[in-house]
Amino acid sequence: MRYFSLNNREHTSTFENAVLKGLAPDKGLYFPEKIVSLPKSFFKDINGFSKTDLAFQVIKNYVGDEIPASELTKIIAHTLDFEFPVVPLKENVGVLELFHGPTMAFKDVGARFMAGSLGYFINKGNVGKVTVLVATSGDTGGAVANGFLGVEGIDVVILYPKGKVSEIQEKQLTTLGQNVIALEVDGAFDECQDMVKQAFLDEEIQMQRQLTSANSINVARWLPQMFYYFIAYQQLAEIDKKLVFSVPSGNFGNICAGMLASKMGLPIDHFVASSNANDVVGRYLNSEIYEPKPSVATISNAMDVGNPSNFIRIMELFDKDFKVLKDHLSSYSFSDDLTKKAMKDVFEETGYVMDPHGAVGYLGLQEFLKKHLDYYGTFLETAHPVKFLETVESVIGSKLEIPPTINAILNKQKKSIGIKDYTDLKAYLLS
Repeated sequence: MRYFSLNNREHTSTFENAVLKGLAPDKGLYFPEKIVSLPKSFFKDINGFSKTDLAFQVIKNYVGDEIPASELTKIIAHTLDFEFPVVPLKENVGVLELFHGPTMAFKDVGARFMAGSLGYFINKGNVGKVTVLVATSGDTGGAVANGFLGVEGIDVVILYPKGKVSEIQEKQLTTLGQNVIALEVDGAFDECQDMVKQAFLDEEIQMQRQLTSANSINVARWLPQMFYYFIAYQQLAEIDKKLVFSVPSGNFGNICAGMLASKMGLPIDHFVASSNANDVVGRYLNSEIYEPKPSVATISNAMDVGNPSNFIRIMELFDKDFKVLKDHLSSYSFSDDLTKKAMKDVFEETGYVMDPHGAVGYLGLQEFLKKHLDYYGTFLETAHPVKFLETVESVIGSKLEIPPTINAILNKQKKSIGIKDYTDLKAYLLS
């Protein structure tokens, strides 16, 4: 499989190079040259596959022979060694829980798969030391830090916005040490992301460091997110209704992976991009005018993105045809007050505890189902509620049990380096 730059189709790349570089030289995101459809027999027999075998069939054509089948299988098995249950919540509504991994967030899947892929390429001996440079609005940092911790030949540098991630999220990316360095940026996530992109274009840095990104701009972080949509479908295949998935959306890598899965034949009929106050895609779907704006801080902080990188990939999936895109994607945005009300109402009605991101997903699904009674809806619970402990407990009026993996880091000392701007980042990377 070759990958081309979304800024210039003439520039193409191998999977290995796309993983190692993150971005194309022209700053474009990489995109597969073709989307491989799976046969109808695959979906007919889908319940006969283990998670590992299912994921192997999904991803193999996008990796090709660049990672041998035996090694790819090992990477996938490690990536998916936890559960992805669809929990019935109420009539025609289920919740896909993606928080059963080591950092209790959906990004464990992409981070583990990328760490395995990058580690394989480094161990081949054709690549020197690599620096994984990543910006996080919350859960990416912890997942990447955990996924790459102690991997030989890799340094990890994580930029996160000061005061705009939860305490537990911050602990997960600042307390590991070893090959993981956290840079605390005096600004918003968009500034962190802009600095990362600028570093990739800085020739002086490129001469001294082999940089790659572990944000969902990297194909090895983006593509494996398809896995849990297929795993969810295994649990929903017997439902005799059309399926809609509501995805809490910030940088749009997660929902983009789901839409790619649909293009490959996965029977998901519609997607809902559920957003907080950062609603650039929703405004685009209403006006056909794409207008990024500075992000604003919300209680669903991982979605505080004012210029989502992966939306260009969604546009490519639909050949930039606005009408066709609108047939497959709806978007709604919700305030913090509505998010809190949903968390409280669902807890009182069902006993189920949603984190703020899952609550936004739930609200988007409810909005869609009002006019589409012939659908079964699934919303994604992308992080464990305990990662937003103070917010969740204050909203539902009840104490949460702290999982042992979280308890283990609460008393660890935070270690981070404060930076203000790109000059500071460059100085660190060159030091």
